Order: sequence, then C-alpha cells, then structure tokens
Amino acid sequence: MAALAAAGWLLVATLPAHAAWGRRVGEPFHWSGSPAAGKILEVKGVNGPIRAVAASGNVASVDARKTSRRNDPDEVKIEVIESEDGIMICARYPKLWGGLTDCEGGGGSMRNSDVNVDFEVRVPAGVRFVARSVNGEIEAEGLRSEVSAATVNGSVRIATSRHAEAKTVNGSIHARLGAGDWRQDLEFATVNGAIELELPAGLDADLSAATVNGEIESDFPLQVTGRLGRHRVHGTIGKGGRQLRLATVNGGIHLTRLGSL
Repeated sequence: MAALAAAGWLLVATLPAHAAWGRRVGEPFHWSGSPAAGKILEVKGVNGPIRAVAASGNVASVDARKTSRRNDPDEVKIEVIESEDGIMICARYPKLWGGLTDCEGGGGSMRNSDVNVDFEVRVPAGVRFVARSVNGEIEAEGLRSEVSAATVNGSVRIATSRHAEAKTVNGSIHARLGAGDWRQDLEFATVNGAIELELPAGLDADLSAATVNGEIESDFPLQVTGRLGRHRVHGTIGKGGRQLRLATVNGGIHLTRLGSL
C-alpha cells in the first residue's frame, strides 16, 4: 500500500451499500392506505422515535427506517395488521428462544437488540392516531384527530385540533389540545419529567393533579375541592363534568389557557 501511495495512487476505503459510518441500514418500509374517519391508525415500536404529522388528504402513510451497529437490521420485521378498528403497524423483534415478538404484546421475552426503527407517519383528519414505544420519543404535530401516545424512555409532544392523552416514565409531556369535548377520562402521566398542557379557554373539566417534587401552576381559575396544596390539587375548571388527571413524581405541572373555543 505504501508503494502504491508513493506512486501517486489514491486509496479510498468504500463502505458497503447497507452501511453508513458504522451503522447498518436495513430495507426501508412503506405503507399507505385510506382508513375511514373514526378508525384507528396505530404504530408500535420498541427502539426508536415515532413522529407523526397531518396528511394533506385522506391517504395515510407510514415509513420506517431500520438501523443498527451490532445486529442485522432486517432481523426486525414490520407487520401490517388490518381489523375492523383500523390499521396496526408494528415492529417485531427476535425473541430469546426463537421467533418474533407479537404485535399484541406478550409471547415471550425479546432478545437484546440494538436495532432502531424510526417511524414517520402521516395521519388524515378524523383518523385516531395511537403511538406506542419503549425506548423512543413520540411526536405528533399539527394533527386534526384524537391522539393517544405511550412510551417508557422518551418525551412526548402532541399538538392536535382535537384531544389527546399521553404516558411515559422517563420523559416530559407537552400537549396542545384544540378541543375540550372529550367523553372518556383523559390522563397525562410520567415519573421523571414535567407535564405542560395547553387547553381551550372555554374548558369544562374536573381536574386532579399531583406531583411529589415540583409545583402545580394553572392559568385557569379553579374551584378547589378540599385542601389546596402546592403538590396536589383537586378542583373544577369551568362547569366541570370531564375528568382530567395529571400525575408526575419529579417535575412540575403547568396548565396554559389557549384562545376561546
């Protein structure tokens, strides 16, 4: 090699097509379809973020990119399951004793894998978006539908013209809800992180908020039930009637009032 260099040859180290500076890249995934309004589009991952934006029309799409440093990225399979409720798209990882994890959960312990799956989702108006992960943040920005998001290690950011709910363990939650007409209870919960909610000015809800290491702040006038404390509040916003539950351990809780409904 030294002789070749001395002779004026330029030696270039090339990477395989599936490698990118030490990372291995798997086969890309793409799905598109037109779920009806009111149906569910659910995306379930394990390692990697899930990001969603509004679709420009009635066609939903999901794109996924698989990368790793140690394992074969294509040992993780992405499956599409259709049902009466809508569409589920999930990442299935190898199990300890062979086979792949189930989309519905359970079915054996997952083998240790460093494969990341990054999901990019486009959600049509009126289609409920559900995002589930373990190690990855969840973002849903500018949606026009209901959102439900849950992860373990990662933050959650949601902005929708409808309503939403979110849970994590290690991460903060920031959500902007454009509608205050939900029927079922809404819950936002984390352990290590703050909760920041932006809610419609004309909201009617029964609030239950609790933190251990943090303070509770609200732009809404509250009719407090029981004792008023810095770390725990039960009260009524407006006329009440809808349950809104907020809980964290290490972090504050802040409610911001948006424009009129």
